[in-house]
Amino acid sequence: MMPKKSKLNRTSLDTESVGIYNKLIQREKRRSYMSAFIINFLLSYYFLFGCSNLLYQNIESWPEATSTAYLIFAVVTLLFTFFWTRSTSSIGRAIVERTNPVLKSLRVTTRKSWFISFSGMFSILLLIMTVMLGWQITEMSLYSLFSYEGLLGAKRIFASIFTPNFSIIGLVLTTMVQTIFIALMATLIAVPVAFVASFFCARNLMKINSTTMGVYNVLRVIFNFTRSVEPLIWAIIFSVWVGIGPFAGMLALMCHSIASLAKLYSEQIENIDRGPMEAIEATGANPIQVVWYAVVPQIILPYLSFTIYRWDINIRMATIIGLVGGGGVGTLLMQYQGLAKWHHVGTIVIVIAAVVWAMDYLSAKIREAIY
Repeated sequence: MMPKKSKLNRTSLDTESVGIYNKLIQREKRRSYMSAFIINFLLSYYFLFGCSNLLYQNIESWPEATSTAYLIFAVVTLLFTFFWTRSTSSIGRAIVERTNPVLKSLRVTTRKSWFISFSGMFSILLLIMTVMLGWQITEMSLYSLFSYEGLLGAKRIFASIFTPNFSIIGLVLTTMVQTIFIALMATLIAVPVAFVASFFCARNLMKINSTTMGVYNVLRVIFNFTRSVEPLIWAIIFSVWVGIGPFAGMLALMCHSIASLAKLYSEQIENIDRGPMEAIEATGANPIQVVWYAVVPQIILPYLSFTIYRWDINIRMATIIGLVGGGGVGTLLMQYQGLAKWHHVGTIVIVIAAVVWAMDYLSAKIREAIY
């Protein structure tokens, strides 16, 4: 009698597990449907919007389209998206379900060629429309590029640039040293801040409770915003804040470097092996000890590589932010370019290229030595 009872219990547990699994699938399907609907709506509205604007001659004509027309586009797109999302082959559902850990194993792969399906043809048309719209918006003109007058002007400029005037080499080298130290100080200040912040931006370390997840989400939003604003924009902001000069350039690179390094560092933490963490947690260690003895040893080499890579990026960017008041050799380049002294510009360009190449070679050797 006992084996029958055990078999009955096992059957009831299996039925309960199947029920829980089915509920999980239904919940994930509801969530994925809403995400797929949003993706399909945005793609469809963009396609309709782009096709309508291709009818105009240039981008200045866009305001002629009234808000009523855009509202009609939205209504039509909603109806179209409602029926399109019901298909499992729609772009939105394909993207969402293929990236969902629960639903990706349930998708059925058909032998029908993707290119002849509705979603495939829609994707191809969307790509063609995007290229045509981009060609129109950017006002591309092959005639202007290869016209006689254009080629003559290019010849004049390049002839001047490649015959540099080395009488200003001392001034150029001085400002180049300033540029190098702008990048250096920005990197040195950004590294410790990003190092500490990266632990609070790693989901696997912060999913302890709602408070830690709140800190994680707030920092993610701040760093995503900071990183999305280019260093050139930050240089403009700081040049107004602290005045034009190398300090403004250093602050601009520092802000962007902190956000970028925090993202790279935190993603490295999220990919670590949890085995050492669980082993140290089993000894009764507190969270700080777990991070220091189980997390840090696994990330130190990638952190060094990311830091050197960021220093390499900052060297290149430091020459650019000078164009908007960030100091260094970029400011000098802007001055001579404004005066149309192309022989002097040629000298600056050669020095910038030589220094950037040397720094790139040095950073590559350091990364090679680390690994």
